[in-house]
Amino acid sequence: MVHGTESARSQRFPRSVRLLRRADFDQVYRQGRKHFAGHMTVFFRRREQNGGPRVGFTVGKVLGRAVTRNRLRRRLREAVRRRLMLLDAPVDLVIHPKRSALDLDFALLVAETESAFTAIRRLVRQPIET
Repeated sequence: MVHGTESARSQRFPRSVRLLRRADFDQVYRQGRKHFAGHMTVFFRRREQNGGPRVGFTVGKVLGRAVTRNRLRRRLREAVRRRLMLLDAPVDLVIHPKRSALDLDFALLVAETESAFTAIRRLVRQPIET
């Protein structure tokens, strides 16, 4: 695959589905809920605005050096990109991997992402209890 071609661009993780601002991350942490999976914790919050899901990643220094953290972030981003179509609601997610995700086979990472997104989709559709 040659970089810069239209097919390579269509497979990227678009900026419109990224959670980038610190304020957005903080809002998800403060007002959102948690879903615990085997190798990650997913914080999520339904947005009032229309649109699709937005995803952010927090990979702390406790998981290793910068090269290790960046590799994990790239693997998570690709797993999310492959399963993002499971989320159709306007929801913000922050994925926080556990140490065990460092050595996890990629197919298992994708499967865990899929099961987490399925559970979150079900939870987001439920009415919020006050």
